[in-house]
Amino acid sequence: MRLKPKQSPLVAGKIAVDLINAPFVKLLKGKDAVVEATAKIIEVNLKVESELDAKVRDLIDENYDEIEIQRADERQLFFMIKKRLAPEHGVIMNYDDRYTDLSSKILDELYEEYLIEYDVSDNQVKNVIFKAFKDYIKAYEEIDDLIYDRIRKMEREIQPGSSEYEIVYERLFTEELSRRGML
Repeated sequence: MRLKPKQSPLVAGKIAVDLINAPFVKLLKGKDAVVEATAKIIEVNLKVESELDAKVRDLIDENYDEIEIQRADERQLFFMIKKRLAPEHGVIMNYDDRYTDLSSKILDELYEEYLIEYDVSDNQVKNVIFKAFKDYIKAYEEIDDLIYDRIRKMEREIQPGSSEYEIVYERLFTEELSRRGML
């Protein structure tokens, strides 16, 4: 699953909670410092991918007439171009590989900035971070369905896509993450 920029602090919070709960990791400057540093790394990664997406869209727009003549599937073409350009832009297309790479970057940053210390191998701590990504994604899909149903069953009808819907959705989503101990 592709993360959205507004999810980076939530994923970072999940990573921080999991590091706090790991018996072999000690947070030296507290949870908030870990969340902030982790969110920045995730945001940079998402920004690089967003820039690649914009470049691919520009290429498709520049060649729109030819694409129409060839009757090419734009979604498939977008993915093929993105896949081809990804390595030169530093974007990893496979999400498990991307989360592994991000886990390494996060661990390096947290250690170099003296935000954490640990007495086990780097791989054990990276595994905690990677698992936090995977757990967040799994929970996101479950919570998304749950929140959608809750909003739909409210007495007052809230139109999906409206600003009110987004506000209610974010509040309920954050509450559910907190209830599950992920923040």
